[in-house]
Amino acid sequence: MINMRLNDIISAIRSFPGITRKNKIGDVVRFLPTTAFANILASEGEDAAAIEYGDNCILFAADGIMESLVKQNPYYAGYFAVLVNVNDIAAMGGKPLAMVDILSLKDEKVCGQILKGLERAVRKFNVPIVGGHTHPDCAYHAIDVSIIGTVPKNDMIRSDTAKDNDDIVFVMDTDGFYPPDLKYAWDTTTRKDDKLVQDQMAAMCIIAKEHLANSCKDMSNPGCIGTLGMLLESSGMGGTVDVCKIPFPANVDLLQWILSYQGCGFVFTCDPKNSERILEIFRNVKVEGAVVGKVDSSKLLKLRKKDEKGTLFDFNTDIITGCKPAHK
Repeated sequence: MINMRLNDIISAIRSFPGITRKNKIGDVVRFLPTTAFANILASEGEDAAAIEYGDNCILFAADGIMESLVKQNPYYAGYFAVLVNVNDIAAMGGKPLAMVDILSLKDEKVCGQILKGLERAVRKFNVPIVGGHTHPDCAYHAIDVSIIGTVPKNDMIRSDTAKDNDDIVFVMDTDGFYPPDLKYAWDTTTRKDDKLVQDQMAAMCIIAKEHLANSCKDMSNPGCIGTLGMLLESSGMGGTVDVCKIPFPANVDLLQWILSYQGCGFVFTCDPKNSERILEIFRNVKVEGAVVGKVDSSKLLKLRKKDEKGTLFDFNTDIITGCKPAHK
């Protein structure tokens, strides 16, 4: 579907559940104000909260796996519960330290598959689960994981700090596959060497240490362009993306790719002089990347595809999350 019209791509992104299910986040966080707490350096709208602790920040995140995935593939539900949390810490330039889980179970066989996924992911990413809570008598199955990590305070990468004229850089591991019946879950980790996967996550620590990025998010449920939209929304910025420049594996549908959760994928905005260094760091761990566009101050996320142009989001009126964190 490389020849798909741009307006059809725009319509598909705007109506994609990975986007639309984010719309209520702003309503929720408004009930939970954080501005009175001086040691909170980042909170709603970020991949992880950042709590100041001396010269470092404690990074704190949590994810609950969608009910549909738990029902469809409990092994992947357990595995992804770890992966998504590790990615959230990595996106801030941090090192993950440990996790806790909440497991709700109805059937022992389903629970066993979830636990196998958790166990494999713990070894894959080398991050332990050190405790949690179990509901052994539920009418449903669920897995939720919370994670802590750490990053030097001066190295932390936020997602709400994109700057006018930044390059927009996408890095995406195109060596992967879609598991059966998981149309939008691009798996780049389960079949790879554990050390390589860990090195890919550690690449974010190098970028943080070298202060190469002005902002970053990991490519999550909204897909690569939708994730960029969340970043620009919280930064109060706009930008343009050339769809044809997005790293793209052979024999995969373009729209499916744009909407996919990436096993290893990050959106950066950075000073143009730093783009090549970011790409080099990820090439060294076998992850492709490209400069796909530019940030501007328009508050419009625009797409370009050859001679076609269109506006995906106008953040003067549109919301993805509605979160606009204040910089500290």
